[in-house]
Amino acid sequence: MNAKDEFVKIYTENIHRQGSQELLNWLLNTDFFTAPASTKFHCACENGLVMHSVNVFNTMVEKHFEEGVDDIESFAISALLHDICKAEFYKVSTRNVKNDATGQWEKQPYYSVEDKFPFGHGEKSVFLIERFMRLKLDEAMAIRWHMGSFDDAQGYTVSQAYDKYPLAVKLHLADMESTYLREKGTSAVNNK
Repeated sequence: MNAKDEFVKIYTENIHRQGSQELLNWLLNTDFFTAPASTKFHCACENGLVMHSVNVFNTMVEKHFEEGVDDIESFAISALLHDICKAEFYKVSTRNVKNDATGQWEKQPYYSVEDKFPFGHGEKSVFLIERFMRLKLDEAMAIRWHMGSFDDAQGYTVSQAYDKYPLAVKLHLADMESTYLREKGTSAVNNK
């Protein structure tokens, strides 16, 4: 099963909220399932964004899901959709790179950012999801703060969110583990 099929399976089995099918249809009509997760870091390859989203869900469930305490729908929403802000965000560009063997300059493809809606990172994902379905407060906090203090200009707001919303901590931990430990070796790979 490829990452897109796994994403759709997890999504349809676990997310049943009003508007969820419309959100999935929207995603299917964007580049979400073919886009990279980054330009040169983790999953910087075709299909990297969906691979990362599935990795975060699997890590989050494996490491942090507590039966009777946690809601699998909230885990699926938070993990699978935390980076939908990256749909329609990257484009394939080219740059000249010198071929060491021939000494000739050659055009090489790479991913660049073309942010048509610069609304931030986590808050942009929350905004896009809310266009289709309502988030619970802890889901919105988890998605908004999944980057941790990497995305906190004030330095204290993220701590308050983590103190009040355990789902936010669990998503952040799963995102970090997926990015820096499990997805090692998928960086700087442009398969275009």
